[in-house]
Amino acid sequence: MVGGSPGMSRVRSYPTVDAEEQALAPEGSVRGLDRVLQLQEVDLSIDRLTARLRELEGGEELRSIRAALGQAEARLGELRLAMDSLGREQRRLEGDIDSMERKIQAERRRMLDGSVANPKELQAIEAEVRNLEARKSHAEDLVLEQMERGEQLHGRLGPLEAEEAEARQRLANLEEGSARELVELERALGERRAERTALVQAFDPDLLELYEDLRRQKKGIGAAALVDGVCQACHQKLSPMYIDRLKRVEGVRRCEYCRRILVF
Repeated sequence: MVGGSPGMSRVRSYPTVDAEEQALAPEGSVRGLDRVLQLQEVDLSIDRLTARLRELEGGEELRSIRAALGQAEARLGELRLAMDSLGREQRRLEGDIDSMERKIQAERRRMLDGSVANPKELQAIEAEVRNLEARKSHAEDLVLEQMERGEQLHGRLGPLEAEEAEARQRLANLEEGSARELVELERALGERRAERTALVQAFDPDLLELYEDLRRQKKGIGAAALVDGVCQACHQKLSPMYIDRLKRVEGVRRCEYCRRILVF
């Protein structure tokens, strides 16, 4: 049994280090072994393209930028509402000030035109004028505060409008770019899948089954090169004794550690 993994028990014809007692396969008898790394590269390319296609179709990027735009619009909307509310309050106060000023002027005329001769009534009018002047002064202070607050809000308006416009432009660009990228991805995927279909015809079925089983188990990597004694999949350095044994195997060679197919 190759690699001690369930589902691979059919692959018995390829001698490995684990089955040295079996007769060694003659060189070249395992069809496709010399092209397994090429198949691995094609499969990894298909995996990357498929993942990107799913990402685009799932709309993660679009959802993210739409959320950013929604947040920018909400902040801008809240600011504009605050500015509108402030403007209404300021106009109300200014209206009150005008009304009180007219009342003050009217009461002063009554005091001076001789129409009121009663001293107590004149004192009452004078007290009313002082009260109106105090209320008017307070309202004028509130208007000044509102104007300062309005200037602060207006200072935030420009940056928020720029942020909202930028997010809106990013969304438009992304939607346009995503549409183009989807077309390109589908074309590239079609080409790579056609390449794979042609390539696997040169493989022994058992070798292909072993490779695909390993791909499912090993995060998409079923075969790797052995470079300077190091497996390029798990990056473990094989022992000299194990490498020496591998050199005497002409069939499928497996990594000492990760059990992937090794290609010298």
